[in-house]
Amino acid sequence: MIDASGTYATANPLGAGGLPARGEAAARAAGHVVPALPDVLGADRERFAGTRTLVVGMGHSAANTLLALVELARTEPGTEVWWAIRKNSPARLYGDADGLPARGRLGTALKAAVESGQIRLVRGFVTTALTPRPDGTVEVVGATPEGEQRLVVHTVVAATGFRSDLSITSEIRLGLDPALECPAALAELIDPNFHSCGTVRPHGERELAHPEPGFYVVGMKSYGRAPTFLLATGYEQARSVVAALAGDREAADRVELDLPETGVCSSTLADLEDAEIAGATAGGCCGRPAREPVSIGFATGHGGGWAAEVTGQAKGPEQAEPAGCCG
Repeated sequence: MIDASGTYATANPLGAGGLPARGEAAARAAGHVVPALPDVLGADRERFAGTRTLVVGMGHSAANTLLALVELARTEPGTEVWWAIRKNSPARLYGDADGLPARGRLGTALKAAVESGQIRLVRGFVTTALTPRPDGTVEVVGATPEGEQRLVVHTVVAATGFRSDLSITSEIRLGLDPALECPAALAELIDPNFHSCGTVRPHGERELAHPEPGFYVVGMKSYGRAPTFLLATGYEQARSVVAALAGDREAADRVELDLPETGVCSSTLADLEDAEIAGATAGGCCGRPAREPVSIGFATGHGGGWAAEVTGQAKGPEQAEPAGCCG
């Protein structure tokens, strides 16, 4: 049996620590929160046109949705695009250092949209509560380094990553890593605290095997909570497993994959983030006073992750300090 069912139907909640925010279930039931990658320019156009949308998350699902909303705003007056991230900087999602050209162009377009004001970016935002309002909007409350911040929007797009649904395998023997919920032999190869999507060494049937004979999980679901998966990796996994099941051990072990070592899933882009934060906060002759960092919990790795993450000081757009010397 090969489980290639993916993870799209089991998204991470909006709250920190892998838990839903207060009121999140009610907000979802009321239709204020939608899953990642809605069809903004197609079937869901009417929902987003002329309204205020908050996209939460810092992966490529968020990037694609944000750019679609920006395109919608060009032809639909009143369309506002907000973006909330837990980290202080979106630099690792920008395309400057991405080894995959098409993905890099996506990040470059996103950066331009933020810098031009088409997207209003809120940094260091950890969702703590959602409250539907009588006028059809929803209030989203978040903890930031500067204190509590409240955003009132019509729709929240939860692009906060995914996790595996293990319920269908509850009656078979699995060998899972306790933190990542991936095959135990695969965990050290894909741990997002040490690897980017490009530094994961080639792997196949041997690493994907479970104690249950003949059972394999391939594709995005095989990575559990790790956000470092690429489609090319999944294709190679499937080829290796099928070769093993067909009795071709040599082909199963001959896993060849060449991936770039940079991009949004890299764990080595802190320098880019620091530079972006410095540029965002620079405005004249005076530096910004230091503030205490805030630990904001865990869910899938340091960047979006199951290990605790320290955030710094950047402010939301409505709190931005004016350019120039100290006033």
